[in-house]
Amino acid sequence: MNDRYDAGYGGDQYELVGYDEYGQPVYRQVPPQQAPQQPYPQQAPQQPYDSYDPYAQPQPQAPQQGYGYDPYATGVQQPAPPYDPYGTAQQPSAPSYDPYGTGASQSGGYDPYGQAQGQGQAQGAVTGRQPRVAEQTAHIPQQPGPADAEPSPASAPPERDYRTEQFAFVEEPEGDAEDVIDWLNFTENRTERREEAKRRARSRLIALVVVLALVAVGGVGYLWAAGKLPGLSDPDTKTGGTTAAGAQNRDVIVVHLHNTKKGGTSTALLVDNTTTKRGTTVLLPNSLAVTDDDGTTTTLAKSVADDGSSGTRDALDTVLGTQIQGTWRLDTPYLQNLVDLVGNIEVDTDTDVPDPAAGKKGASPLVHRGENQTLSGKMAVAYATYRASGENQNAQLQRFGQVMQGVLRKLSSDPTAATTTVQTLAQILDPSLTDKDLGTFLAKLADLAKGGDYKTALLPVQADGTLSAQTGAGVVKDVLGGTAKSPSKDAAVRVSVQNASGVKDNTQKARVVLLNGGFTFLDGGTASAAATSKVVYTDAADKENATEVAKTLGLSTGVVTKGKVTSSADVMVVLGQDYRPSSSQ
Repeated sequence: MNDRYDAGYGGDQYELVGYDEYGQPVYRQVPPQQAPQQPYPQQAPQQPYDSYDPYAQPQPQAPQQGYGYDPYATGVQQPAPPYDPYGTAQQPSAPSYDPYGTGASQSGGYDPYGQAQGQGQAQGAVTGRQPRVAEQTAHIPQQPGPADAEPSPASAPPERDYRTEQFAFVEEPEGDAEDVIDWLNFTENRTERREEAKRRARSRLIALVVVLALVAVGGVGYLWAAGKLPGLSDPDTKTGGTTAAGAQNRDVIVVHLHNTKKGGTSTALLVDNTTTKRGTTVLLPNSLAVTDDDGTTTTLAKSVADDGSSGTRDALDTVLGTQIQGTWRLDTPYLQNLVDLVGNIEVDTDTDVPDPAAGKKGASPLVHRGENQTLSGKMAVAYATYRASGENQNAQLQRFGQVMQGVLRKLSSDPTAATTTVQTLAQILDPSLTDKDLGTFLAKLADLAKGGDYKTALLPVQADGTLSAQTGAGVVKDVLGGTAKSPSKDAAVRVSVQNASGVKDNTQKARVVLLNGGFTFLDGGTASAAATSKVVYTDAADKENATEVAKTLGLSTGVVTKGKVTSSADVMVVLGQDYRPSSSQ
């Protein structure tokens, strides 16, 4: 725009240069053509913006130099400065506060609304002259400068002086980035840890399965080697796995229980199988047929009574094919003391046992029938020797075996302590067995009994006292590791002699006659007095043998009759009062 405004005073002309931010027109005086101008007077120092004090008292200022205009009418008028088309010349005026930084106002007063120029125009109208506008290009909002004009530092908007306190910095916590990195590492490490935990769990599971498999295989192998594997071995006949029964090592002693009050004996073998680590009590019936020193066949009971410990031990070795290391004679008083020393025993009793000291019937039994019955020494002896009327001798043997196993369970497993217990009994032992040997042997059996590796077995005996093939394969071979060698029936006819004549020597005389005749003599004991003698047989095949026996003894063949014979004999002879030994000569 090039519109000009002629105020009509003094020939001064103004041109419109734009509009300020409030829409007011901004004019600039068109300088006239003048002679060269005198040097521009020195500008007074300006007061800095920072020293502005809105509450300070106005200070007297030096008179300002106008452009050909003397506001104080001093008559001295300065020449106007040359035309500055870009308004780069600095005006000698005091700095004014320009809150918008436009540079439009150069007066010393604060004019926030840009009214100073209007006031100057009004003042010019009154005085007849218009004040000159500051020689700076006014700020025209949203209006670009001349296209062909080069920007100058004075015409460009002044740059603001930003200070640090004018800015509010948003500081990001330094830990955020680290937290993100840590979170990523955590998630990655967590996944890796899970995978590693799974791998470790699988490895542990595999190791556990391998260990369990090895334990199972080892346990089965041990049970098979020890002969304890169910289904593959008979619980009553442990063969020790691959080790043959005969090759196993066994320690055996024989125990003879003597009933000092009622008479009679009970025999058992105590077996310690050191190969299979098992113990057994083998009960031997009194009817077992054995051969004595002179080759005569007799019963076990007779052998114990007549031949003593040494003869009976040798006879058992012959019949059972085993090797017995010693003999333990245990009288009932010593059994009672032994039970009291170990502190009573617990036994599952199978019958009520009356008190032997009771004088009348119907008294309370000494031992009651039931499980886990606690027996003192006296009660144990009564139970071990009890045999009811008409009861088989095997039942009494079973009770004796229960008492012996109960004693072993309560006896100390320490050899020294067990030896002390044996010595405390103060009994006279067989020369074949010392206190120390017996104590050590019983301690080993006690350890097996406490561990459940101990049992009691009854040796089956046939009616004639011999052992069957089944018996030999069961108890004799597997438990004792021997071979049954019962006296042969074909070797000699076994004759059992009972003395009913009232003369004690008749038994011995008959024995000599029968042995000389080639018969096997069996002592049948003493019978009630009988007037006549008799010879009895059971099987018809033995009738001829019975007749031969009668002739040998000098008896009439008319005394031969069929009847019941003891289990161990073929023919039974009852010597009556009519027997005359001389007649047999």
